[in-house]
Amino acid sequence: MKRSLYFAVSILAFGCGEPEVTTEVPPLEVNVVEIQSQDVSLEKDFVAQIYGKVDIPIRARAEGYLEGIHFEEGRMVRKGDLLYTVDSDPFQEGVNVAQSQLASAKVNLTQAENDLARYEPLAAMNAISQKDYDAAVARRDAALAMVDAAEAQLSFEGIQLSYTQIKAPITGLIGKTEAKVGEFVGRDPNPVILNTVSLIDSVRVEFALSENDYLQLFREYQLEERRADKQKPLKLILSDGVEFDQVGYVDFINRQIDATSGTILIQSTFANPNGLIRPGQFARVRAPMKEVKAGKLVPQRAVSEFQGRFFVFKVGEENEIVQQSITILGPYRDYFLISEGLQEGDQVVLEALQKVAAGQKIQPVVVPFESKFSE
Repeated sequence: MKRSLYFAVSILAFGCGEPEVTTEVPPLEVNVVEIQSQDVSLEKDFVAQIYGKVDIPIRARAEGYLEGIHFEEGRMVRKGDLLYTVDSDPFQEGVNVAQSQLASAKVNLTQAENDLARYEPLAAMNAISQKDYDAAVARRDAALAMVDAAEAQLSFEGIQLSYTQIKAPITGLIGKTEAKVGEFVGRDPNPVILNTVSLIDSVRVEFALSENDYLQLFREYQLEERRADKQKPLKLILSDGVEFDQVGYVDFINRQIDATSGTILIQSTFANPNGLIRPGQFARVRAPMKEVKAGKLVPQRAVSEFQGRFFVFKVGEENEIVQQSITILGPYRDYFLISEGLQEGDQVVLEALQKVAAGQKIQPVVVPFESKFSE
């Protein structure tokens, strides 16, 4: 009994010794960025179709069987190069007939002129009637007209024969042939357009604006800023997401809104010195829509959305997290441009959004935001 009492007293004495030491957990270190303001050009992307600076269809103007192809597909051709030949025999026959008709007409003209030459001195001596002389003059004039008609026919047949040799109308890039040797060309449904030659040292880029976008752009730019030296440049985003290294400018706006689609056609031109861009490609035109002075930018990955409302975690007094609602004007690169909710110099949480909550105290670590878009 005494041993048990002694043991209990010993435990009680040990338990009433020095007080237990508690360790305070330090605040969580969180990367934050400071809100800055700068002049911002809001941009918008539009789906675009690319064409050559000049796209010339190569047509078969002479009907017949294709005899030869004299170029390499997908290569450059020079103006005047022979591209195709069509069977020329029927057209050569037309030339031969016209030549014989011209020769016959010239013989008739010679005879009529000789007759007139004999009648002229006789008419001067009143040895023949005026009626016979006038008839000789008329025969000469008719024979002369027949020669002119025969020459015109020969010229026409020669032009038809020339259509059997199809030559490049411009210097440019030629595409894949639509007809092979031996095919009948020049009449539907057989090939009439055999190929296309494109000039691609610069390219035409066409895209459509909605009526609202058009009105916004028109009001933003104003009429005097539509001159080339004052236009804002357009960017071209290729299908792989890479921005083309040349800028373009609007050079044509269609006269009317398409009643079916509610859009207006815009054409712009981009230099293409390396020939990277080819007709038929699809791309996106990035156009500046609005200039905002001293706009406040927030990295997109720092913004959360819930039921259509946007907010950020802002560092408040004594480094306490505050859930701050914001109003977004629109995206800008990998930022959001905001109009309300934050001021320049405010700090917002950039990373570890799932690890923080409103009311939590943190240790903010200010870091620069590295945009993936080059300035």
